[in-house]
Amino acid sequence: MVQRTREPKIRSLLDTDLYKLTMQAAVLDHYPDTLVSYSFKNRTPQMKLNQAAFDWLKEQINLLGSLSFSPEEINYLRSTVKQLPERYLVFLETFKLSPEDQVQLEYNPATQDVTAKIEGLWVETILYEIPILALVSEAYFKFVETDWDYNGQEERAVAKALELLDFGCAFSEFGTRRRRSFKAQELVMRGLVAGDVKYQSSPAAKVGSGLRGTSNVYFAWKFGIPPIGTVAHEWMMGIAAVSQDYKNANVQAMEKWRATMGDANVGVALTDTFGTDAFLKVFTPKLANIYAGVRQDSGDPLVFLDKIAKFYDEHGIDKSKKVVVFSDSLDVEACKKYKVATEKAGMLCSFGVGTFFTNDFHSLKPPHRKSTPLNIVIKLSSANGKAAIKISDNLGKNTGDKATVEKVKVELGYIERAWVGGDEEKRWNESDETASELSS
Repeated sequence: MVQRTREPKIRSLLDTDLYKLTMQAAVLDHYPDTLVSYSFKNRTPQMKLNQAAFDWLKEQINLLGSLSFSPEEINYLRSTVKQLPERYLVFLETFKLSPEDQVQLEYNPATQDVTAKIEGLWVETILYEIPILALVSEAYFKFVETDWDYNGQEERAVAKALELLDFGCAFSEFGTRRRRSFKAQELVMRGLVAGDVKYQSSPAAKVGSGLRGTSNVYFAWKFGIPPIGTVAHEWMMGIAAVSQDYKNANVQAMEKWRATMGDANVGVALTDTFGTDAFLKVFTPKLANIYAGVRQDSGDPLVFLDKIAKFYDEHGIDKSKKVVVFSDSLDVEACKKYKVATEKAGMLCSFGVGTFFTNDFHSLKPPHRKSTPLNIVIKLSSANGKAAIKISDNLGKNTGDKATVEKVKVELGYIERAWVGGDEEKRWNESDETASELSS
């Protein structure tokens, strides 16, 4: 039995992605009485928790119920995330999670499989996803795969930042949900900030190149950099499930988002919840001009880039002022590749780099193989009793009730496209050759 220390690893409700807070504000406005459920999926099923890891995880999730937003945290949100409505900030004054009532967690000792389900009002349960995923990852690397340490993490983050900056990249840290641990992310943030400070003080610093911020609101506060967020698939998934109008769900989502955030703060549009082709059919020139750009999160980024450039051209929109935010399993080389391609297409780009920053480790024992991160997700599975699904731009990211997924694909005329990078079980695997090079 794991020793119960009662030391919470999640110490603040701000230790989450910004878009969970902005979406919670929008849910409070538009869907305050909607009942939802979420489900957990491990896309790397060969990587399993042992009993000690599960016991620790269960205790840590229950400890989330002890957290609340402090007056200092709410004042920080009020002064920094100005698009958050005052009524939402007042709501946060008394907000609490209730994991013992809202989270069902089960473990099968024979198979070592974990099942997790979250149920309750959407506005009350929306904040579970990020901390639970972070805790699952931390549990695995605390009790199962332990042949690693923190040595060099901050220095490697500095080196990664400088390489991106030297290439002229604008980027943000997006790594909370699959971080190795809170400490790992803290070291990475310290390194990224140090790298950016060093670069910006150099005479060779390029205009437009820089660390734009982090999606983690707590670390944005701690390190004095902007919290960065767009919107998650969850917003479109929930609206589609409630309305049962998949053809217009993207438009409904954008209009309700505008109503809560205001046109100046809508940010970039997420295109792939039900496939980018379906999204572009309803992305009117009016909306395309309001939104600063689009986010690429699945499928072949180069195919996506070409499609978006053509869309802007066909609608007479000045694409040179539009940004493409890439956020799907990025590393330094991918960022460089997509920056060159985006500039060739005549658009701006930014990068949300996650797991490559916060869970990039190698084993201590020779041949020092890459320590593969867990590929885990928590997705909305129902809203008001109706299945919630995501299709995305590659098959490996289809989520939700299979019958509903297939039905919606037919309704939207969705076309399956193969992509060599779409195997979700092998997202961060490293070749034996690379591992051997590291050991030499």
